[in-house]
Amino acid sequence: MAGRQLTLEDIADLRAYERERDAFRQRIMALKRRRRVALGPVASVVFENRETVRFQVQEMARAERMMSDEQILGELAVYNPLIPNPGELSATLFLELTDEASLRTWLPKLVGIERSLVLRLADGQTVRCVPEAGHAEQLTREDVTASVHYVRWQLTEAQVARFAEGGVVLASEHPAYQHETALAAETVEELLGDLRP
Repeated sequence: MAGRQLTLEDIADLRAYERERDAFRQRIMALKRRRRVALGPVASVVFENRETVRFQVQEMARAERMMSDEQILGELAVYNPLIPNPGELSATLFLELTDEASLRTWLPKLVGIERSLVLRLADGQTVRCVPEAGHAEQLTREDVTASVHYVRWQLTEAQVARFAEGGVVLASEHPAYQHETALAAETVEELLGDLRP
């Protein structure tokens, strides 16, 4: 669905973005609070949408001082695939490891974690995530994983209806990292905006 994808017109130039940045950041931080789910001691998932991706592109353009349309188009090519289409959820999985010892301990243990996340619906159905194709081969090697992964879930219409009923659990079924978290009602409500056309 091309309507959800960002275009050049959606990305403000640097001066215009500076004027809106404080208010936009506050809005996105509030949005991400509803869309972030802690999963065990070292992982969290942020469900992405058009607004979170726009913020990422704007911040990248600001940090790198991108002035040309070609530079922005390059960022859009990288980040637009993270915007979910109806019937999909898209997320960034973060392994929140802040020191060298934790990185050395966890990253080799968690190879394959980007394929281990499931959504359990109230009726017992599970929907397994798939890694975002464009990023997967760059992020994981056989002996060590990355601390950031992009994943998505595809739900049928019936599964979306079940999702809307609540009782949704996000779980990691990785052999070395088995944790689960029930999604808050406000998170379920927020994500239905992604799932529905």
